[in-house]
Amino acid sequence: MKIGIFGGSFNPPHNGHVNSLTTVQKKMGFDQIHIIPNNQNPLKIPMDGPSNEHRSEMARLAFSTYGKQFSVNDIELKRGGKSFTIDTINELLKTHKSNELYLIIGADNFENLSEWKDYKKILELVNIVVTTRPGYQIPETEEEWPDYLSKLVAESDFGTLELTTGRSVEFITLDDLDISSSELRKKLRLGRPAEKYIPLSVESYIKANNLYKKTNSKISDFTKFADFCAQILFDKKAIAVKGFNLEGVSTTCDIALIASGTSTRHTSSMAENLVKAVKDEFNLYPLAVEGVDEGRWVVVDYGALLVHVFYDFVRQEYRLEDLWKDGVELKLVDHSIKP
Repeated sequence: MKIGIFGGSFNPPHNGHVNSLTTVQKKMGFDQIHIIPNNQNPLKIPMDGPSNEHRSEMARLAFSTYGKQFSVNDIELKRGGKSFTIDTINELLKTHKSNELYLIIGADNFENLSEWKDYKKILELVNIVVTTRPGYQIPETEEEWPDYLSKLVAESDFGTLELTTGRSVEFITLDDLDISSSELRKKLRLGRPAEKYIPLSVESYIKANNLYKKTNSKISDFTKFADFCAQILFDKKAIAVKGFNLEGVSTTCDIALIASGTSTRHTSSMAENLVKAVKDEFNLYPLAVEGVDEGRWVVVDYGALLVHVFYDFVRQEYRLEDLWKDGVELKLVDHSIKP
């Protein structure tokens, strides 16, 4: 038996997922691939979106026509809490042997695998399949391996690494389907065509259940909400906090906030703090967060409100305020400063 393990949020599942797994199944000859929706990725900020049940059903629909080799496994949804891959592997090892299991991950996760909980144990317990885009340079020499892997490689052949743990790493290049889940969610919220990005069955399910909306019903006044968010940024020493009402302007939001941090770490910290403060006050997670890992330009998406937090040097490059000159600048005040 050869068993693949593929996890993700599937918010929503799209043709990139389908292309990846059908290609891997064909090239690796897997008897079965467990498609595992996570409950919460421990390395990512929680997002607002469809329920666990909806995500699981969309994943099932996405692969329903590709044969019984593909099955949705709700092991992480039932377990709840943060979804650590090592816990899932240990569960699967109760019914499968270690050499039967292959963890399927993208090249980005492969490069950052050392950030995962018990990553060394993962490399002892399962084989790894790394999916890459055309043009990705498959590492062949020690200088090209991620730092965490260099002492674990016993032998290297083109496309395959044999590890000292007895497990292997194999690389599979995919046909390039450049699909961003966050951009796809934005298209769905705005009612734009998405049939080229997601399976028809998934698109029909999304429409039938009204899963993605432009705004969230928990916010009744986005101007006041923008003022709240601006104050959170002020409290964290943000620089040059500005807001713009963009209703009537050709844009994807009604209100935009922009602020700067003194470093990439400061920028990421402000964005993470904003997400926490909004969750505490409004019980609301963002629809998407982009750029928090690098901290150069972080976008926190609340539908009608977009918050842009820049490392100040990068902000000067893009000058978003110039793009919003047809909007109305909000009169934001730092309420912590006494008159």
